[in-house]
Amino acid sequence: MSLRRWRPTRDVLGIRDEMNRLFDNFFAGLPERRKGLLEGEWAPTIDIAETENEIVVTAELPGITQDDVDITITEDALILKGEKKEEKEVKEKNYHRIERSYGSFQRSVALPAGVVADKAKASYKDGVLHVNIPKSEEAKPKQIKINVE
Repeated sequence: MSLRRWRPTRDVLGIRDEMNRLFDNFFAGLPERRKGLLEGEWAPTIDIAETENEIVVTAELPGITQDDVDITITEDALILKGEKKEEKEVKEKNYHRIERSYGSFQRSVALPAGVVADKAKASYKDGVLHVNIPKSEEAKPKQIKINVE
């Protein structure tokens, strides 16, 4: 058995290097959108669902008026742009913690099927945006009857 001399500086630096590697590996696995959120950027959360006849997109936009949101739809993508404005009427308040994010955002999501962009409808209520985008006839499922002989 060999004896090894204890060197506190080397050992502490080794632990630091291992911790840095651990955090680097953890954050490397995060999607790009989540990395931005950790750095203070803001983006609305989005759900995309598909029915037989349409694509339904739901986005949470708390604290945003419908006039502050722009929606663009192409044949294969939905783009949401907007701005969450900070309340400026704060006077003589000493904040202890600020977790709400403000600023401009842009979300672009791929749509899963061919759509008819010019027939899309959007509604906005209580900070939730619903966008219904009809599918093109080619994208709708077709049912074929089988004749048994």
